[in-house]
Amino acid sequence: MNVDNAVSAARQPASPVARILQPIRKRLIFAAVLAAVGAMLGLVPLAGMAEIARQTLGSADSRFSLWQIVMVSISCLVVGTALVFASEWLAHRADHCLTHHLRQAVVDKLSKVPMGWFTSRASGQVKQAMQDDMGTLHSLTAHFFTSVARAAGAVVISVGYLLALDWRLTLIAMLPFAGFFWFLKHAMKASDQNMTNLAEKMGAINSATVELIGSIGTVKAYTAAGHPHAGYAQAVDGFANAFVDFTRPLVAAMGHAHALIAPVTVLGIVLAAGMAMAHQGWITMVDVLPFVLVAPGLCAPLLLLHTLLHDLQGAQGAAQRLMVLLDTPVLPQMTDAQPQLPQGHGVRFEKVHYAYDGAHTVIHGVSFEMQPGTVTAIVGPSGAGKSTLARLLLRFFDPVEGGITLGGIDLRAMHSTQLYQQIGFVLQDIRLVHASIRENIALGRPDATQAEIEAAAHVAHIHERIVQLPRGYDSVIGEDAQLSGGEAQRLSIARAVLLDPPVLVLDEATAAADAGNEAHIQTALAQFTQHRTVLVIAHRLDTVMHADQILVLDGGTIVEQGTHLQLLDRQGLYARLWDQGGYATTQTAEGLPC
Repeated sequence: MNVDNAVSAARQPASPVARILQPIRKRLIFAAVLAAVGAMLGLVPLAGMAEIARQTLGSADSRFSLWQIVMVSISCLVVGTALVFASEWLAHRADHCLTHHLRQAVVDKLSKVPMGWFTSRASGQVKQAMQDDMGTLHSLTAHFFTSVARAAGAVVISVGYLLALDWRLTLIAMLPFAGFFWFLKHAMKASDQNMTNLAEKMGAINSATVELIGSIGTVKAYTAAGHPHAGYAQAVDGFANAFVDFTRPLVAAMGHAHALIAPVTVLGIVLAAGMAMAHQGWITMVDVLPFVLVAPGLCAPLLLLHTLLHDLQGAQGAAQRLMVLLDTPVLPQMTDAQPQLPQGHGVRFEKVHYAYDGAHTVIHGVSFEMQPGTVTAIVGPSGAGKSTLARLLLRFFDPVEGGITLGGIDLRAMHSTQLYQQIGFVLQDIRLVHASIRENIALGRPDATQAEIEAAAHVAHIHERIVQLPRGYDSVIGEDAQLSGGEAQRLSIARAVLLDPPVLVLDEATAAADAGNEAHIQTALAQFTQHRTVLVIAHRLDTVMHADQILVLDGGTIVEQGTHLQLLDRQGLYARLWDQGGYATTQTAEGLPC
């Protein structure tokens, strides 16, 4: 089995559980057969005990001696135990194989989905699929099928044995089990109606927990004592209500079901029926002994079957969420033989339209050019679509209409590896991996030398801070490297410097910096952006007043375009934003070079 098998199985028209288990289906069937045979052999000693009792009491003739019965019973017990052990080993091996390759398949899928996909999904949902749901599947693959097979094997061999002895008493002994299944059917029907809602509420708790932990400082500073984060409290209350709705219909039905197949209930019915039949002379009391030994033993497998069916419901929800993740559409990628290389570093947006989830349109027919070696700034009110344009250029997602070209080549005709060698970015949403400083800087060039890494850090004005850390460039983010927002931003700039891309995207690059760090970042960017094609998303207009062209975006549409002075002369939206910012027209703020 390989990752491709796991993914292709996810594309077959079948139930989520069947699609998940397709790669290991044959292994599980074999393990289930071994478990069923082992369970059957394990019950042979009970029949042996009854036969010995009947021979001892002198009420039956047998072709087998007592020693033969004992040896057959012991042999069946040993072989049955070995088969059950082998079935469990095979099932756990299959589970390990499936979990390993499912994790690989999920990671492979996450590496291929649009980068914009992550901005619209709560990390709690991915965590639930990667960890919680795979843990739930463990109960299905490692235990469910072998346990069901053992229960089925025990029931089949026991009922067959009792039918061979006396079909009348067998039917009477089975009446409690028929009632159990009747109540179980009604309980399962009631729980099915609320299982989906319960799973959704559990997912909401995962997402709310991640959000709460990420904003715990704000929560403690601004939330009244004793009142948790409103979103988290709402998620907990929602799950509690869903859990009550899920369990309420089950209580009465399962209470009756469990009472019917309690061993004492079955034993009482068998004894009462046996005594009545013996009184009529249909059987002897010795003939009732096998029923007394075997019939109550059916209770445990059936109770186990109920528990396993409940686990199956949880596994179905887990499998469905995993399949949704594995079925997530990926960005089309060119094969190694197909990608086209850009001729130059000019960028062109041609009638670009984009809508989130195909419904909410945020970019309407945007067209503009970025000449090689120039700085283009995009400004506008909040929500105008500035960051969306930047992410379209980075191919976090593709336009629904129109196209974007780099060096005359549509971005969709380039492989993502080649694209990110041509375009670097520094975003306001800083992402550092849990690794050393060296590995974080060299993320785009793992083969970079130490000298090259340090040179990039010098350009980003972060080298001095790194050497002050306990282990310098070997310090690990989150352990012995605790960086401020501005320092982390400079580290991400060093990463882009090392990659040395001809095109650079800066989206609010100083958003996480204080005044001191902002000066360092502006200096670093001023050096790094020279002779590159640069797209800048800015909130502060004074940082981009020297740009070669400024695009004013409003409502997803370019409403003005020109240089700083040209836009001021037009007395349009840009001029109003400039006046609202309180900037002096003669101000010479440090910004990006032309």
